[in-house]
Amino acid sequence: MKIFNRARQRPSASWRQTTDRAFTLMGNGRFEDAGALLVRAADLEPWLSDSWFNLALLHKFRRDWEQARAAGLRAVALLDRNPGAPDWWNLGIAATALQDWALARRCWQAYGLRLAPGEGPVSLDYGTTPVRLSPEGESEVVWGRRLDPARVEVLSIPLPSSGRRWGEVVLHDGSPHGERVAGGVPYPVFDEIELWAPSPVPTYVVLLQAETEADRDALERLVSEAGYAAEDWTSSVRLLCRDCSESRMPADDGHSEHHDPHDDGHLSHRSAGALWIPERECGVAAPSGVVRTLLDRWVAGNRSGRAYRDLEEVC
Repeated sequence: MKIFNRARQRPSASWRQTTDRAFTLMGNGRFEDAGALLVRAADLEPWLSDSWFNLALLHKFRRDWEQARAAGLRAVALLDRNPGAPDWWNLGIAATALQDWALARRCWQAYGLRLAPGEGPVSLDYGTTPVRLSPEGESEVVWGRRLDPARVEVLSIPLPSSGRRWGEVVLHDGSPHGERVAGGVPYPVFDEIELWAPSPVPTYVVLLQAETEADRDALERLVSEAGYAAEDWTSSVRLLCRDCSESRMPADDGHSEHHDPHDDGHLSHRSAGALWIPERECGVAAPSGVVRTLLDRWVAGNRSGRAYRDLEEVC
């Protein structure tokens, strides 16, 4: 793991050795042992902002936001520069986790971002971005809408293994891991830190019989117009190894022609040389009292070419 050092008065050899050892332990997941060493480093060099930044970073990894804010405030108080300093970004994440909006605004502005005057949650038009859900478990990269520098609203329908739902807001880290390229434009992939706001809308899986792509598109459009979401997982889901997931990968929206080695398998609609397989596994995000009504309306639009079965709530 990288230690953020800056061109300042050189810290002692003891501080460097203690900090190096702490980051090695952090990389191995031994946060308690690393914390004791970072506290020792802060005692050795309390004037050094890096001492407190490193502690704030540790507390972020542990999701101890009160301690992350306290250490982060000490770090920024000792900075000899403001714009672009990662101390401010790290503190902004902690402030967002705690919904300390006054401090969050101060952090983003000190980092160098332009904010409109106001109070309460930060609202910026950052467009869409990919975010990696559950990065330490069965991770999944989905698309979402960036609400501010540290939060994303999930727009895709995540697989149930991620434990996340459509419409949830997740707190994410500032350092990207990999890219997705859509329309020739690269988008950084941010790792989720934790769930910030849950969604009340459950996720259902259903097997569709859709004669054509237009029939599939009709369901996605119908559900979207009702204010919810449907996603053809047979088209949109690709199983990637970790190295590929954290590299630059072309995005697949499930509608465009695309092929890479990860597309070969039971989740792909291009298996066995076929361009379209009528049976589709589809995720639907809608309330329990609405989902079957929407599916019935979809079938009614083309009874000879549409059907569904095995509707099940999965998340």
